[in-house]
Amino acid sequence: MPKLYDISPVISPRLMVWPGDTPPTREVLCELDKGDSVTLSTLRTTVHLGAHADGPNHYGPGARSIEQQSLTHYLGACRVVDAKVERGTRIEPRHIVGGVGAIREKRVLIRSGTFPDFSKWNSDFAGLSVALVDALASRGVITIGVDTPSVDLQDSKDLPAHKAILRHDIAIIEGLRLEGVPAGTYELIALPLPLEGFDGSPVRAVLRRGRH
Repeated sequence: MPKLYDISPVISPRLMVWPGDTPPTREVLCELDKGDSVTLSTLRTTVHLGAHADGPNHYGPGARSIEQQSLTHYLGACRVVDAKVERGTRIEPRHIVGGVGAIREKRVLIRSGTFPDFSKWNSDFAGLSVALVDALASRGVITIGVDTPSVDLQDSKDLPAHKAILRHDIAIIEGLRLEGVPAGTYELIALPLPLEGFDGSPVRAVLRRGRH
């Protein structure tokens, strides 16, 4: 049987969102325990919630919205790699364990371990360097995922990693829960919702190993 790893943080009021963004809340409109025929809930929250895919229009004027993204970015062979890096710094190619040159998959998930608790916000998580984005693009990478809230540092205003990713037309998945997942190759399943015009979507990100 295939081995599955659920790499999505649980969505609850305890899940932290970007400072100033909209946290998840649930409004129960109908409830079986109160005699209603069904339980019916309304969810209000940011689309950049937990494990989520960014639409290019989140960081690029006039760029595609999330429903216009090719699903190929979010489904297929992927590699989980470790980055040995200090908090509050950018990940360079030299920080990738095993080297960027060993990456042959088109989708790469980078584990830095610099945002360890999704219920406690820490602002000093690591970001990606432009050099790393360029190096991954040269390997044919079409999707980069991270275990932090952003591919850029929290206090970044010019967003160099986002801009490099836009230049290479690479997809972004942020907020992945990669603790306990062995480094290596998997099938990634992390499909966004087709939210018309939106700048992102939550995903239920799963890694599958041993499918064949």
